[in-house]
Amino acid sequence: MLRDYLAESGVASELYAKVPERANLVARLPGRGGGPSLLLLSHTDTVVADRSEWQVDPWSGELRDGEVWGRGALDMKGEVAASAVAIASLAREGFEPAGDLIFVAAADEEVGVGYGLPWLCEEHPEAVRADYALNEGGGERIELAGRALYLCSTAEKMSSPFRLRVHGRAGHASMPGIADNALTKAAPLIERLAAYRPELRLEEEADALVQTIAGQKLGAEEALALARELDPYAAETLEPLLSLTLSPTMISASGQRNVIPSTCEVVVDCRLLPGQTQAEVEPLLREVLGDGDYDFEWIEGRGGTRSPLQTPLWDAVAGFVAEADPEAAVVPICVAGFTDSHWLRESFGTVVYGFFPMRTMDARLASRLIHSADERAHVEDLELGVECFRHVARAVCG
Repeated sequence: MLRDYLAESGVASELYAKVPERANLVARLPGRGGGPSLLLLSHTDTVVADRSEWQVDPWSGELRDGEVWGRGALDMKGEVAASAVAIASLAREGFEPAGDLIFVAAADEEVGVGYGLPWLCEEHPEAVRADYALNEGGGERIELAGRALYLCSTAEKMSSPFRLRVHGRAGHASMPGIADNALTKAAPLIERLAAYRPELRLEEEADALVQTIAGQKLGAEEALALARELDPYAAETLEPLLSLTLSPTMISASGQRNVIPSTCEVVVDCRLLPGQTQAEVEPLLREVLGDGDYDFEWIEGRGGTRSPLQTPLWDAVAGFVAEADPEAAVVPICVAGFTDSHWLRESFGTVVYGFFPMRTMDARLASRLIHSADERAHVEDLELGVECFRHVARAVCG
């Protein structure tokens, strides 16, 4: 559908597929040569939706009171649509960039099983190589301390989950005294993780945000106290950016009710600050957990990258905000989760920001609708996104 829509405006595109039913679209306005390239990055897949929890059919795309309702409206089919409209409208106007303007609609980001951008970076690098890129992960308009701010994500934490395998001895559940229950041995380990309060520190993105709000440099503890005083949303946004986070999320033990388990596995969702390494953090986690009959194993480590702030892409984003919302300013932020941005940074050194401006829908509401029921996006915000992408394309590679 996207390929046909773009073709109507003279935009050439290719479909790249690891498997036929999961294709990635890469569209391009070729550059004249000699200028930087810009990539508009998005993904077409979504998380699941339960119809019984929604006011509308989650796959309907229903337009109601100026909002598009449906799974993916915010994450991130709205940005897919805005990217397509931006590049198509520029093509119709005869826009001839100095460097390539590229639009990527990747097939797989939510599950991350290798059908999307990482596969493209590895198997078709010339299709997605770019100097600069805009992706999801920022753009919300918030008001703090009497100032209007747009958040632009320039970094992301590392997804670094680990597994604890606790050992015991099996036995019949009717005779607990003859066994060594691995499940109950796991409980104090979970409690220690839940009680742990890591040392706070201000990374460069959070530091810039805090200085914009406070008008002065603050320590991490002072910054969090100020955020809590100003607005609960500000505290919710800032707190996970000041340290690693630990969230035990999955546990498995006995396969039968009447069998005391000899092993218990606990999976912990751990997020590290940009630049932190698993080798650096593991001794700290083992100290928190203390002694015990368990094995510690990292499951993966993805993300944890950042892009510099002083770039032509930053100037382009800031220039758009200055025109569209003169009373507002742009501030950097780190994404507490992670996005596809790190694949471009790691593969090509691409400067990638997360910025899709949103000023009509309240940022607090939007954050609670993503991956939840009644997800929706305001048409005015989709139009604002188109305007932003057109402006940035002209500023960066025009």
